[in-house]
Amino acid sequence: MLSRAKPAVGRGVQHTDKRKKKGRKIPKLEELLSKRDFTGAITLLEFKRHVGEEEEDTNLWIGYCAFHLGDYKRALEEYENATKEENCNSEVWVNLACTYFFLGMYKQAEAAGFKASKSRLQNRLLFHLAHKAELKSLMDNASSSFEFAKELIRHNLVVFRGGEGALQVLPPLVDVIPEARLNLVIYYLRQDDVQEAYNLIKDLEPTTPQEYILKGVVNAALGQEMGSRDHMKIAQQFFQLVGGSASECDTIPGRQCMASCFFLLKQFDDVLIYLNSFKSYFYNDDIFNFNYAQAKAATGNTSEGEEAFLLIQSEKMKNDYIYLSWLARCYIMNKKPRLAWELYLKMETSGESFSLLQLIANDCYKMGQFYYSAKAFDVLERLDPNPEYWEGKRGACVGIFQMIVAGREPKETLREVLHLLRSTGNTQVEYMIRIMKKWAKENRVSI
Repeated sequence: MLSRAKPAVGRGVQHTDKRKKKGRKIPKLEELLSKRDFTGAITLLEFKRHVGEEEEDTNLWIGYCAFHLGDYKRALEEYENATKEENCNSEVWVNLACTYFFLGMYKQAEAAGFKASKSRLQNRLLFHLAHKAELKSLMDNASSSFEFAKELIRHNLVVFRGGEGALQVLPPLVDVIPEARLNLVIYYLRQDDVQEAYNLIKDLEPTTPQEYILKGVVNAALGQEMGSRDHMKIAQQFFQLVGGSASECDTIPGRQCMASCFFLLKQFDDVLIYLNSFKSYFYNDDIFNFNYAQAKAATGNTSEGEEAFLLIQSEKMKNDYIYLSWLARCYIMNKKPRLAWELYLKMETSGESFSLLQLIANDCYKMGQFYYSAKAFDVLERLDPNPEYWEGKRGACVGIFQMIVAGREPKETLREVLHLLRSTGNTQVEYMIRIMKKWAKENRVSI
């Protein structure tokens, strides 16, 4: 095997570079281990073993390196040989046990683990072995009288593994374990399969706060997806029922329900009262920050709204149109129209990008940010020759010109304004261009 640090070269180069090679030093084992170059370390150790320069504990170091490279069979060979030596270090047994564990040989791992001296690693290993062995034994040996327990274990494994295998395990258990239906509904919601979630829960008569909350969430999601006011109304009533109950009103789920209720009613000042009461518990929660940011922006506090939107880490959420449109609006209201424009530039051409253009064009116009309003109206006009887009573009261009004349916009911007106007076939353009050119000439502005 070729060394990483010493590539093979032609015979001719070896003669010409002989002096340099003499000056090279063989790396030390400690250096290779500190760099986590386990392949290089094994190569060095095997070479020394081959030439008779084997050091103490060579087999242990080879086993250690092989283990960290994932070559557990090689590590097993070295550790087994080490246990056969006289005065074998007791730590070898725990390393051997770990190797058995990763090879799935749990009985051998347990036997080797008990031969090792007591240590934190031994405790950890024996804990994992107990977990593996007992769970497997319970699954394999459960008799028909314990079938329910076996199904409960399968159900709980799906829950503990974050939904892994949900579609294979949960559907048969829906009428056996009450929680299976709820967890399958949650799985469908996480997969954005709202209709399946609704089909599964629509006939459920809720009796616990968790069931009321889940029915509320499903109806709210379906109402938003279908634009159904009836489903939104049902969701609002479920949330209000839980949040207003004596047992839940002072709990975090209860307050979340009241926040959701007021959110659906678009009473955002009340939403913030409840969200602020438990904000400290959800600082890094993307869903909380998404709702909090929307509520802040809806009440006019776009500065804090922008901050909350930017805390969100989920790429899926950041690519959602609701997120993009609200963040763009916050940027515009916070006098950062360029950032709103950059959000549009990152989007692919679609109905959503067209809607974002309309938002930028109109909101920038309202805020007197005529430059980006004109750019947005220009793109809209080219995509859809609607007279309204020309009127918006014309007004925005006039607004920019007025700001240039008043010294509130760089004079160089006039060149781009003229370019935007020339891309329109409207007869009013020539008159506007003539006036702007005349002013530019009088004020010695290069266009």
